[in-house]
Amino acid sequence: MTLTAAPGRARQAAGWRPPATSYGLGLAVAGVAAAWGVHRLLPAVPLLTAAVVLGIVAAHLPGARGLVRGVCRAGLSLAGKRLMRLGIVLLGLKLSLNDVLGLGWATVAMVLGVVAATFCGTWWLGRRMGLRGDQPLLIATGYSICGASAIGAVSEVSDSDERDVATSVALVTLCGTLAIAVLPLLQHPLGLGDAAFGRWVGAGVHDVGQVVATAQTAGPAALGDAVLVKLVRVALLAPLVAVLATSVRARGRVKRTGGSGSQEIGGQEAGGQEAGGQEAKRRPPLVPLFVLGFLAMTALRSTDVLSTAVLDTAATAQELLLAAALFGLGSAVHLPSLTRTGARVAALGLCAWVVIAGASYGGVLLTT
Repeated sequence: MTLTAAPGRARQAAGWRPPATSYGLGLAVAGVAAAWGVHRLLPAVPLLTAAVVLGIVAAHLPGARGLVRGVCRAGLSLAGKRLMRLGIVLLGLKLSLNDVLGLGWATVAMVLGVVAATFCGTWWLGRRMGLRGDQPLLIATGYSICGASAIGAVSEVSDSDERDVATSVALVTLCGTLAIAVLPLLQHPLGLGDAAFGRWVGAGVHDVGQVVATAQTAGPAALGDAVLVKLVRVALLAPLVAVLATSVRARGRVKRTGGSGSQEIGGQEAGGQEAGGQEAKRRPPLVPLFVLGFLAMTALRSTDVLSTAVLDTAATAQELLLAAALFGLGSAVHLPSLTRTGARVAALGLCAWVVIAGASYGGVLLTT
């Protein structure tokens, strides 16, 4: 019996193949390691910024381009979506309700105004400029809330095209990286003290890592206020995603109603009902599971039951997950395909940057 079973096991072992996503996930891990090395050599470059830039580079290197577009594509896409969700959930552990209340209602109201002005202004301008697909929505979200993390969250409920997501992430990352160098030069010409500069950075810079890299140039007082104000913006991610999910569901109901009505005229009511049923199955939940996880982590952090070691470990895991996700999203950027809309995308990014910098500066002056 042993001699008979052994060849079968050998054939099974010889026919085993790793999952299709393993190659891309392995490349994402390698990308994170390389980004970590860049961050260690150049501490001013945040890990997440390095990850998305390296993803873009990998997508255009002659040796790696074939792998990125071929056997690694499935795993890289999985990293850009699923690992992004996990990173957003852990991002909730950075936010405490007590910290938000400690800022005061005037500062919280200022942040709400800045986010609303940036989101609505950027979205409207992007649509007026004729940008493709969900790019206006995604860019508006990234600038107003928390950069690439917010873009990833919103793209989940809006079912955005991967190219639109990658382009938006690349633009927001570029502008956030430029802020690290530009904003510290403007502190004294604008007459901002350290604490006021920190609040300006927290209200106007996109990614958490970029906020830290920018604000730390003015000292610990600026860094503390910057992180708190930034986390208030991060907290707005949950209600924004819920509102967008509701909008997507409403559009789905309108499409089903219109579609069934036109098919009934043609005498194909059953086909319309079947299509409506399939569309109903694709409706996003009112509040996505990862957003509920984000809120649960925020509530857990607010109880103060977690030790510093646990929070530090979670923060490291969160940054590594987001870095892998951003490497995957960066690898989907195809620079030649951006030639038709590149100028308009860049113009929108510049305008959005001016809007959020001006609105946050005015808000800081009013609340100081």
